[in-house]
Amino acid sequence: MNCFEDLKWRGLIKDISSPELEKKLNEEKLTFYIGTDPTADSMHIGHFSSFLIASRLARYGHKPILLVGGATGLIGDPKPSVERQMISKEEVLKNVEGLKKQAEEIFGFEVVNNYDWIKEINVIDFLRDYGKYINVNYMLDKDIIQRRLESGITFCEFAYTILQGLDFVHLYKEKGVTLQVAGSDQWGNITTGIELARKMMDTELYGMTMPLVLDANGVKFGKTEGNALWLDKNKTSSYELYQYLINSSDECVIDYLKKLTFLTKEEIENIEKEHFKSPELRIAQKALAKEVITFLHGEEEFNKALMMSEALFTEKINELSSEDILTNFKDMEKIILNEEVKLEDLLVNGHICTSKREARELINGNAISLNNIKINDCNYIVTKDNAIDKKVYLIKKGKKKYYLGIYE
Repeated sequence: MNCFEDLKWRGLIKDISSPELEKKLNEEKLTFYIGTDPTADSMHIGHFSSFLIASRLARYGHKPILLVGGATGLIGDPKPSVERQMISKEEVLKNVEGLKKQAEEIFGFEVVNNYDWIKEINVIDFLRDYGKYINVNYMLDKDIIQRRLESGITFCEFAYTILQGLDFVHLYKEKGVTLQVAGSDQWGNITTGIELARKMMDTELYGMTMPLVLDANGVKFGKTEGNALWLDKNKTSSYELYQYLINSSDECVIDYLKKLTFLTKEEIENIEKEHFKSPELRIAQKALAKEVITFLHGEEEFNKALMMSEALFTEKINELSSEDILTNFKDMEKIILNEEVKLEDLLVNGHICTSKREARELINGNAISLNNIKINDCNYIVTKDNAIDKKVYLIKKGKKKYYLGIYE
């Protein structure tokens, strides 16, 4: 397959600004950019599919540039329903450095910061040199602005689309950028840049968006109850990422393999065939986890995540260090332990059980494990000496409830 056919087969094309773009992607070497605003010091897994498009295009010989919006991040892209909360300049600058470092390490892109050129533009020049070319009626037709008209939109947010259009024009002049790539929610901002270039320089620039990657419930991929899965392994461990990917639904996982990995069409079709023969083996989910984590963090991190996952259900937990456990299982409920405590008292005092009676019933019923070893003695004494590194116990109640007992 050529470049455009590959993207189309993977379901990565939603909008293109001109039919000519297909030919250009297949026959020319374009310089293009993809942008992100520094609302945090790390990208999350929701960014991953968009940035992989950039990597795919690079593999076909196109040149990617990542724009980190140090200026636009101070304004904020309009949200669909409410005004975006502003963040301080200090935090924006800190986040810019984090994203720049991450993009260079993971993706190897050239990184630019729009604060470097927008900070030099005064308000009069902005209105005369850029604002005069964009009609208010044109802006009101933008979907994101229309959705905010009833509840209200500030001029600050309203002007955001011109700033993003300004970026496109600037990068065309300075870097020869002729294409902007983004998620489908950025289509309105992309077309503003195309409109500015047409009116200011009589030049045609191009835009392409991809569909947002959603889970089985229609929620943006990578979001769990409002908490992002970060690409920074110090914020989201490889184990946590592994658990998210391995639990992908059967109805979504093949789509994820197409959009989030570099596996070929033949490889994905073979995985799909084998997966649906025995879905309980989670062949496709395992392939997804391996490809994504290895790309982001390397093979060693993937093997570590796999080992952590296996250890959670076996006595291999004792082969891990307390640091590994505390880092990778950091979201588990924690219980502070004393030097020595009777097991049934630990269960009650740690609020694992509501009473000693319940605690005794669970212990006698083989429903309590310490470091994956079942304990059925109500008089069992939990001591520091038997903890992992004399510091940590993995406490399991029933089949799915886990706690960390920690000696401080």
